[in-house]
Amino acid sequence: MKIIGITGGVGSGKSEVIRYLEKRENVQVLLADEVGHLLMKKGYSCYQPVLELFGKDILGPDGELDRGAIAALVYREGSALKQLNGIIHPAVRNYIESEIKKAREAGRKFFFLEAALLLEEHYDEICQEVWYIYARENVRRERLMKSRHYTQEKIEQIMANQLSEQEFSDRCDVIIDNSGDFEKTKREIENRMSVL
Repeated sequence: MKIIGITGGVGSGKSEVIRYLEKRENVQVLLADEVGHLLMKKGYSCYQPVLELFGKDILGPDGELDRGAIAALVYREGSALKQLNGIIHPAVRNYIESEIKKAREAGRKFFFLEAALLLEEHYDEICQEVWYIYARENVRRERLMKSRHYTQEKIEQIMANQLSEQEFSDRCDVIIDNSGDFEKTKREIENRMSVL
């Protein structure tokens, strides 16, 4: 089984690539950010440690952790983010590793791991190959304004906090150009998968 990491800047079209891959046979896709959200739910491994870290003020009326309240707290206290990450990241990594094991046992041919911070969180260490989903900056800006109704200011802010195109291309094994027609992107994906 090939373990492939998928990353790229905001607006590059990672979600579209993921939706395409999920339809393929013998493929399993896991979104690391969704795992983090899952593990913070009641009954999962991060719920109690996060509750102990921040106290009952971060609980919503349903007894679940209020991610908005946590974000506000973390924003005010810089050290809180480090503590939160110390709880979440190891748990997410363990979950990912157990899902990889299950996929391997189920005889999957490909396991795709998508994460916004794939390189920053060192998930590339558990991947045999990392794909950079690339789109020209003007295309990304246009997509974000159209689909998410982001302002130019918000786009600037997000892009400033992400790796540069150069860093992505230097640290990834494969560049999938998703700037134009998605049919072309699909062909690039198929060509790459056929040689693995």
